[in-house]
Amino acid sequence: MNNQFAILRQHTFRHIFLGRAVCLLGTAIAPIALAFAVLGQPGGTATKLGIVMASEAAAQVAFLLLGGALADRLSRYRLMVASDLAACAAQGTIAALFITGTAPLGLVATLSAVSGAASGIFYPAARGLIPEIVDDAQLQPANALIRLSQNSASLAGAAAAGVIVAGAGAGWGLAIDAASFLLSAGLVLTSRAPRARHGNRGATIAADLREGWQEVRSRQWLWVPIAQFAIVNLCLGPSINVLGPVVATEHYGGARAWSVIITGQALGLIAGSIIAMRLRPARPLLAGTIVTFGFLPPVFLLAAHAPVWLTATSTLALGIAIDIYEVLWITALQAHVPGDKLSRVTSWDALGAFALEPAGLVLVGPVSAILGTQQTLICAGALITIANLGALLTPSVRQLPAKPRPG
Repeated sequence: MNNQFAILRQHTFRHIFLGRAVCLLGTAIAPIALAFAVLGQPGGTATKLGIVMASEAAAQVAFLLLGGALADRLSRYRLMVASDLAACAAQGTIAALFITGTAPLGLVATLSAVSGAASGIFYPAARGLIPEIVDDAQLQPANALIRLSQNSASLAGAAAAGVIVAGAGAGWGLAIDAASFLLSAGLVLTSRAPRARHGNRGATIAADLREGWQEVRSRQWLWVPIAQFAIVNLCLGPSINVLGPVVATEHYGGARAWSVIITGQALGLIAGSIIAMRLRPARPLLAGTIVTFGFLPPVFLLAAHAPVWLTATSTLALGIAIDIYEVLWITALQAHVPGDKLSRVTSWDALGAFALEPAGLVLVGPVSAILGTQQTLICAGALITIANLGALLTPSVRQLPAKPRPG
């Protein structure tokens, strides 16, 4: 295992890694702090909180493609710093509004959209930068370490948020998030990452986006998993995060049992990152697609109202499966997609994979009201099964090697 952490001795990666870790810790605190900040205001409602959160999520999705095009055209390092500083300014202003007790909904939603747009630009730039600063042999450990920091930060941030909000107030939790972006920008600035620009600056952004889409279309092993995860994310998140608490309330006794089940998934995500550091499958997408069948047990066990311990065990396995697949998928993209097109492909990947998830979150309630919770979960599990089988039966997905073949 020590060999897997040796990459942290490299100055550039260490600074990028620490910047991501700090930023992710603040990002884990922010949603909890924001929820209590909005709901704690006079007239604060779930609808107002939904508007603020939807503003950020919509802006993030809207700016993904632009972020991918810019990251393949300009310096990824500079885009990451600029995005961090923009998010710092937006989150810092939101924090100040809540601390001073003057936080109009429209302004908070607008600033949240700025923060979401910054995230949409940062994501493809960060994904594209890693192959520039890490040797091919170290790509998978590097990706696994970043995922490990993300999952650990989620656990630590959720725990810290409760203490901060209760002790200092929700506005100060948002201020800590703003400070994390500033610290992240400082670490990236001192990372010695490549400053070079990419791509043909004479081409238009629209032409760049078309070229990125053509890269996706021309690789069946790439667009099939994106289509697979469009269905998976349509069904899995709403099943676990919306219908799961319903089952827990009706059959498991409520929040305490559900907290055990969700903790199992969080621990599984961390374990999956550690396992992924050591995996070296000759055919990474074949291994990853097989792992995606680990998404199914929690959905069907919730439908069957299985015992809490068994359902929690299945969510532990779910977390492991999610992180192993994510690391194998990112590494495959970085190995097989040309570096000057990687950020655009990454942005198309994220857009395609997550585009249907908001619809799933909106529809799962009405559908379960018509079919019943149990039947809705079974249908969701069936759709995920079909999507996984479709990917597994695709020859180019099964046969993709870990490294590009010569020529």
